[in-house]
Amino acid sequence: MSRESRRSNIPPFYVMDVWKAAAQRARTHGDVLVLAAGQPSTPAPAPVLRATKVAIDSELLGYTETFGILPLREAIADHHSRTYGHPVHPDEVVVTTGSSGAFTLLFLAAFDPGDTVVVARPGYPAYRNSLAALGCRVVELDCGAQTRFQPTVAMLEALPEPPAGLVVASPANPTGTMIAPDELAALARWCEANGTLLISDEIYHGITYETTASGDRTASAWETSRESVVIGSVSKYFSMTGWRLGWMLAPADLRPALQRLASNMTVCPPAISQYAALHAFGPDAKTELDGHVRRYAANRRLLLDGLPKLGITDLAPADGAFYAYADIGHLTDDSLAWCARVLEHTGVALAPGIDFDTVSGHRTVRFSFAGATAEIEEALTRLGRYLDG
Repeated sequence: MSRESRRSNIPPFYVMDVWKAAAQRARTHGDVLVLAAGQPSTPAPAPVLRATKVAIDSELLGYTETFGILPLREAIADHHSRTYGHPVHPDEVVVTTGSSGAFTLLFLAAFDPGDTVVVARPGYPAYRNSLAALGCRVVELDCGAQTRFQPTVAMLEALPEPPAGLVVASPANPTGTMIAPDELAALARWCEANGTLLISDEIYHGITYETTASGDRTASAWETSRESVVIGSVSKYFSMTGWRLGWMLAPADLRPALQRLASNMTVCPPAISQYAALHAFGPDAKTELDGHVRRYAANRRLLLDGLPKLGITDLAPADGAFYAYADIGHLTDDSLAWCARVLEHTGVALAPGIDFDTVSGHRTVRFSFAGATAEIEEALTRLGRYLDG
């Protein structure tokens, strides 16, 4: 008799299997180039590392307030106020154990089993899988190139009834596409008018490139609606994935439920990460982090120019984040097996599209360009030889 709960019967995160296989290849061959990882290849910024050493020597590092230490909430509030031009009060900031912890707490606080929550396809698999594990009914909107892989108000109006929630991401994983400021504002207004909770995943903010159809800036949902929830994190732009620290900007009516759940489920976010992350928002850290974005931009250009030369021409626009999402239907109808063969024959690890698209993911793949530029160049060379063979 199985002891597994029915709610745990959700799809795996397939890219984790790729990482495992890549680690094995590294042990046996020592030649792995990992273009599957959705994380920076650089450490936390120097001011954060210095502050960590000071905190270890000077702070108790015991439990903190459930929503995070006040200085960190003040720093996050100030960051949003300066970046987007809308005032945020520290009491509106909920610090969490990574953005993953933020999503879990929020889904529990805002939705009951059976509630309908809408997500984009392709999209980050943990949205739909976490919602499904919590008993929600997940509706995927088919978001193709015609809408830059992003949901629209017209798609929402075509639903039988307004959903309980809508999750959007801009820049998005895996496509890197962004929602134009006026389009995000329209989604926020529609959700507020129809009683739908808009959840705006903004963890890739700060990693954007030349002016695109999304405009010359990254918009935040809170510029339009304080009834929405904004998710942030120190993982991506701030190069601190393993520090497991995220946050929400949450409306007042949700914060009591979030407080009750968080205090019981996690007590508080990691104390050492909180004291360290205080120093991620300063000018010295920004100078270092913007240098990473310039490297991502060079790597992005290498892939967007290099992949078409290999016959991989159907690419998402990649406005931001550090991914190139490609249709490889001319090469395979089994992206998982294809990625396994590429790793076996070339040492290049890629993320199969089945993680991100439950319908067409068998013919898509995600390339991460967060690594070193020389690694991107070598990966293209190896992939070219493999495809020519």
